[in-house]
Amino acid sequence: MAEAEPLPIVRLRHWGRWVSAAVIVALLVLLGFALAQAQIEWGSVPDFVFYRVMALGLLNTVVLAVIAQAIAIVLGILIALLRLSANPVAKWFAAVYIWLFRGLPVLLQILIWYNLALIFPTVSIPLPFGGYLVHEPTNVLISAFTAALLGLALNESAYMAEIVRAGLTSVDTGQTEAAKSIGMTPGATLRRVVLPQAMRVIIPPTGNDFINMLKGTSMASVIGVTELIHAANNISSNNLLVMETLIAAAVWYMVVVTVAGIGQHYLERSFGAADRSPMARAGKALKGMPLVRGARV
Repeated sequence: MAEAEPLPIVRLRHWGRWVSAAVIVALLVLLGFALAQAQIEWGSVPDFVFYRVMALGLLNTVVLAVIAQAIAIVLGILIALLRLSANPVAKWFAAVYIWLFRGLPVLLQILIWYNLALIFPTVSIPLPFGGYLVHEPTNVLISAFTAALLGLALNESAYMAEIVRAGLTSVDTGQTEAAKSIGMTPGATLRRVVLPQAMRVIIPPTGNDFINMLKGTSMASVIGVTELIHAANNISSNNLLVMETLIAAAVWYMVVVTVAGIGQHYLERSFGAADRSPMARAGKALKGMPLVRGARV
């Protein structure tokens, strides 16, 4: 019986890939052509990027986002711990806190804090033996920057509480029981065993929320805080080049968001490395801890 001739090898043709790639390239070319023909003074954009007021807006944007996110992380951890507490009052308070500050729009919260003087004209904290620790007009204590900070931080803290709670509950309860069995206190268990493992779950959404915080600071422009959008509006009010100044603000937003994304990437890689796996972290935390007399592991 004659041997059958080998079948020819035919390269698989991905026609769909070529068509989709061609469509994408064509759309990008059309977009570039449209932007080139648009009534935009592209030569003015680099000048606006480095305007003094734009630099001030960039500084306020970054400072506002960093401080608000830091406050939100601290409050979020506290609220998450209350949410997981066995105390029913603490659990109820944490649930209402999350429901309230997560339910109200950020802009509404900023406006409420900015107009708080309409309800409380003066903020007073009396001392037990007379006098006041604080006795100032509300408008003095809560400036536009402070109102924006409170609105952004409290709203974000509600989301951070749920993120932290999800991270804490993702850690196996056996890790906590093992730490208790060798005499670790609840605080040490949380700090050295639970949180290091929960960070793998906490960091990705926290990084995303910080990026949203950087962009969310633009809402502070409504109450006159000089962030990037307000700075762009200040420039365009003088030269009427609205799109050019907005594009300059967009450049800085992309820069800070890119830097934040790179930082998030390295944090995730750091906590997800093989030599810093959850079991390795727990082992390092438990290693060398003194055993309690009578305790069995």
